[in-house]
Amino acid sequence: MKAFVIDRYSKTDPMRIREMSRPEVRDDDVLIEVHAAGLNLLDSKIKSGEFKLILPYRMPLVLGHDVAGVVVQVGSRVRQFKVGDEVYSRPPDHRVGTFAEFIAVNENDVALKPKNITMEEAASIPLVGLTAWQALVERAHLTKGQKVFIQAGSGGVGTFAIQLAKYVGATVATTTSSANTDLVKRLGADIVIDYKKNDFEKVLQNYDVVLNSQDATALEKSLSVLKPGGTLISISGPPDPAFAKAIGAPWFVRTIISLLSSGVRKKATRRNLKYSFLFMQANGKQLREITGLVEAGAIHPVIDRIFPFESTNEALTYVEAGRAKGKVVVKIK
Repeated sequence: MKAFVIDRYSKTDPMRIREMSRPEVRDDDVLIEVHAAGLNLLDSKIKSGEFKLILPYRMPLVLGHDVAGVVVQVGSRVRQFKVGDEVYSRPPDHRVGTFAEFIAVNENDVALKPKNITMEEAASIPLVGLTAWQALVERAHLTKGQKVFIQAGSGGVGTFAIQLAKYVGATVATTTSSANTDLVKRLGADIVIDYKKNDFEKVLQNYDVVLNSQDATALEKSLSVLKPGGTLISISGPPDPAFAKAIGAPWFVRTIISLLSSGVRKKATRRNLKYSFLFMQANGKQLREITGLVEAGAIHPVIDRIFPFESTNEALTYVEAGRAKGKVVVKIK
């Protein structure tokens, strides 16, 4: 099969396309013929070595964290899927590799593709959908009537999280440029702040939840918009001790991670706020919940551009530029 691989961590070296053997199919795996793959900034960060301390990979490595395709083989213990099923998935860490013609994924990390959308649209969902779900539903327990501030509303996570929060019944504030104001309003944002003109911390107050996806400056400002007892969830760092424990990090990594987040955690505690870092996990059950919302019309995928498979490097460069509205996808079959 053809796949895009890296042979070492590098910010500048492009991925190279090469012939590889099809992945091994374990007893609990389904082999998916990849029709489309979503691209995420996470792919770029892994490629550059930014996560090598907490997610060490063996080379050569096939990147890619979103897949939609067709099951072409099932392991001996698979019961949830059969050959011919149209599925989508966010493969778990250490088994990523959707920038390829085939990928093997444990059946518990897979869900049937929503029937009312294309393969490309389905491939745009898993990582951002699960991130939004795990942040707002699983961790923040967002409920009807609460107020949530979702940063970068026109990005991949933002476009999904706004729709999910509105489905729950929350009041949603977000930041974006004036060019994307209409987009985020159509998705359901109640309050839209042009980050080029206004400081969100001067506009928002008494919020229940903040989903932070920006830099350290935005993270600190986010504390001031929360009411006592509020929750700040960051998907851009810094990681916290709970994350270090969850990944089974060695003691020296746990120490480093604890130091990285000590400042924001202390400030949150002084203000009676909760801080947590979210590094989303593969979860087929949650993805099935998302399938239901998509099929019901509660959530619509937002895609900026679709690139051909041979242009995967160009697609990743486009993602790195940070201008995409929604998701970027490569069409493989």
